[in-house]
Amino acid sequence: MLDDRAKILLKALVERYIADGQPVGSRTLSRASGLDLSAATIRNVMADLEELGLIVSPHTSAGRVPTARGYRLFVDTMLTARTLKLDERASDELETLQPDQPQRVIANAAQLLSSLSQFVGVVTSPRKASVFRHIEFLRLGDKRVLVILVAPDGDVQNRVIFTAKDYSQSELVEATNILNTHYSGLTIDEMRERLKLEVDQLRGEIAALMQAAVQAGSDAMDETSDQLVVSGERNLLTMPDFSSDLGSLRRMFDLFEQKTELMRLLDTSSRAEGVRIYIGGESHVVPFEELSVVSAPYEINGHVVGTLGVIGPTRMAYDRMIEIVEVTSRMVTHALRQK
Repeated sequence: MLDDRAKILLKALVERYIADGQPVGSRTLSRASGLDLSAATIRNVMADLEELGLIVSPHTSAGRVPTARGYRLFVDTMLTARTLKLDERASDELETLQPDQPQRVIANAAQLLSSLSQFVGVVTSPRKASVFRHIEFLRLGDKRVLVILVAPDGDVQNRVIFTAKDYSQSELVEATNILNTHYSGLTIDEMRERLKLEVDQLRGEIAALMQAAVQAGSDAMDETSDQLVVSGERNLLTMPDFSSDLGSLRRMFDLFEQKTELMRLLDTSSRAEGVRIYIGGESHVVPFEELSVVSAPYEINGHVVGTLGVIGPTRMAYDRMIEIVEVTSRMVTHALRQK
């Protein structure tokens, strides 16, 4: 555990480095912290923080910079929350998040996140409400079953599932009747939760078949609705944090090009309430020590349907990024609301 003096010095060091981008020396830290300490005392505390892995001394400087672990401690325990006043330009751009087409809302939101943060804005498209009106199983033989899912709007999704046993057509008809009678009109997630509660009341093989069908339905909906809009990748080129390391930049651009890994990260974020912050590769999905992700879910009529966020250097003003992400999330939720 850090004592109060060490916490004050670490907080001052992180804030000074975020503001200036230069390693922080003892003299600068003494002024920034407001503590009446000798240079020797400050150097001793800095050595302790370095031993804890919270700061590090670059080879070319006598000053220190925060590590990903230091940023994490700062964000979790020392960040001073403040409500930021977005400038008039930002307010005008927020007003553009009112079109009828959801895809335009998402594209505008990604651009807005990028322009406000000067980093990279990412937004997942809203997931379609995965409600089914009708389901049907058809036996294909060799432990293969065709699942036909019909949505309320008439959209049809077909999926082949592989089962542990070879079902007869009569068993498939039985499962079809149960699902259509008792589960029609529910979302895939609601079906999954109901099945968890009712699995003991169903015959084991029928329950297993239904659970496989629910997973197939979930996969089908994900494939048809998951898209990721990325804006502002080129902002990374102008940042001194990255511009000298072309190899790292190339790998980051590959990440934005692939998008699949980012989708996994944002999908994880959508299951949490409020803002999530991943620092320096903590997510294992954006495996860069130099990058952080600030994300939040957005909703339609009270249901989380997607995620948005900012990706930038670990040396970012986290309080401002949190505010930008929260405001944009509220605006997207407002723009997509169904009256």
